[in-house]
Amino acid sequence: MRIACGFDHAGFPLKESVLATVREAGHEPIDLGTNSTEPVDYPDVALAVCRAVRGGEAERGVVVCGSGAGVSVAAAKVPGIRAATVHDTYTAHQGVEHDDMNVLCMGARVIGPNLAHDILLAYAAATFTGEERHRRRLAKIEAIERDGLEADL
Repeated sequence: MRIACGFDHAGFPLKESVLATVREAGHEPIDLGTNSTEPVDYPDVALAVCRAVRGGEAERGVVVCGSGAGVSVAAAKVPGIRAATVHDTYTAHQGVEHDDMNVLCMGARVIGPNLAHDILLAYAAATFTGEERHRRRLAKIEAIERDGLEADL
């Protein structure tokens, strides 16, 4: 699996660890930057990863900022992207298994490289179960994405 990986300046300290973990899990990381701690805007990084996922260049994405919140908010605005801030292994695999999460967001100032490693392994190993209840809920999310507040759930 190809996993698009993006980091803002606050997420940069986890970059090499994240890329190495993706490789360790047997997947191909796509490095979408940044390449230093010079300030960059997290929406730019989140959008680059979402474009790679939506465009088929990658099957999943990982975006890291300081808290994980900013990149999650930005990524979740892109139609077809199911992003969440994750700081534990249960949510990393459950988000894929139940919610078909395709972009993992983490905060480098919240978790360290060891926990990020474990979270990434859980995320990369997980698959969507496809159970009816999960497909039904995803259809509702797609309706909200398409129709906004006018969605008929």
